[in-house]
Amino acid sequence: MIKAARKPAQKSVVPSPVLDLARRVLAIEADAVRALIERIDERFLAAVSLILERRGRVLVSGIGKSGHIARKIASTLSSTGTSAYFVHSAEASHGDLGMIESGDVFIAISYSGSSDELLDIVPLVKRLGAKLIAITGSPDSALAREADVHLDAGVAQEACPLNLAPTASTTAALALGDALAVALLDARGFSADDFARSHPRGRLPRQALVHVSDVMRKGEAVPRVREDASLKEALIEMSRARLGMTAVVDSAGRVRGIFTDGDLRRTLEGTADIRAGRIADLMTAGAKTIAPKALAAEAVQLMEKHKINQMLVVDEGGALVGALNMHDLFRAKVI
Repeated sequence: MIKAARKPAQKSVVPSPVLDLARRVLAIEADAVRALIERIDERFLAAVSLILERRGRVLVSGIGKSGHIARKIASTLSSTGTSAYFVHSAEASHGDLGMIESGDVFIAISYSGSSDELLDIVPLVKRLGAKLIAITGSPDSALAREADVHLDAGVAQEACPLNLAPTASTTAALALGDALAVALLDARGFSADDFARSHPRGRLPRQALVHVSDVMRKGEAVPRVREDASLKEALIEMSRARLGMTAVVDSAGRVRGIFTDGDLRRTLEGTADIRAGRIADLMTAGAKTIAPKALAAEAVQLMEKHKINQMLVVDEGGALVGALNMHDLFRAKVI
C-alpha cells in the first residue's frame, strides 16, 4: 500500500517586515506611555485638585484625532464618578459654549497646542470663569501657556513610519486621561457598586446567567442531620453552619425536610417534650428545593413566592448537594 506524500507545512503569507513593523509600532507606543510616568508630578496633582474643588462639570474638547481621544476621556470620567461631557471644539464657538458655566473645568486636548479651534474659545472659557487644563505635547505652546494647569503628553516620535499620523501621541494622551480618571475615582471613594449603577447593561446580563451552583454553599458548609437526630444535635449543627437552618436527610443523603429558626420557635411554643423528640417529628417536611443548574434568579423568585429565606439544593435523585440563603444572593449581587 502506497502512502500519500505528506504535504509540506504551509508558510505564512505575511511577509516578516510587516510583523517587524507591527512590533515596532507597539514598542514605540509602549515607550510613549512609559515616558509619562516621570511626568506624574505636582502638575498632575494640581489637575486632580482643580477638578475635585470645582462645583461644576468637566468639559473635554479637541478636534480631529484629539477630538476622538477627548470623547473617550469624557466617557471614562463620567463612568467613574466625575460628571463630564465632550464638546467638539469646532462646534463650541457656534453655540456649544453656552453649556459652560463658571464652576466648570475645561480640558483642551491638542498635541501641537496651537489648534485654532481651541485657541479661539480659550478667551471665552476664561471670561466665563471656568478653569482650563491643557493636554499637549508642547509645553511652550500658546494653549499650554494659557492653561491653569498643563499636562505634558509629548512623545519622542510617532509610531507612523512617516512620523506624521497621530499614533503614539494619541495613545499617550488617552493614557494620561485614564490616569486622571482613575486618580479622581480613588479620591472620590468611587466603589464597585457605584460603577455598577452607571453600567446596568454591562452588569445585569452577567448576573442573569449566574446559576445556583455558582452561589450555593457546598460540602461542610451545608448543615445536615439524619432523621433520627435529636433537637440538641440539630441545634449544634445549625450553630456550626450559621445558616439559620439545617437540612434533614435519610441514610442515602436524600432530603426529607428542613428545620429552621422558625421551626425552633414553634417547637418551644408547643407542649411536646422537646428533649425526647426526634428532629424528624419537629422538622418541616416537603422543604422547598432547587436544582444546582437552575438560575440564581429562579431561586430568588421561589424564595419570595414562598416567603422563605433559605433553600436547599438537591440533585436529580433528591440528594442534598448545597444550600443558600438571601444573604448569599445579595453577596452575588443577584438581588
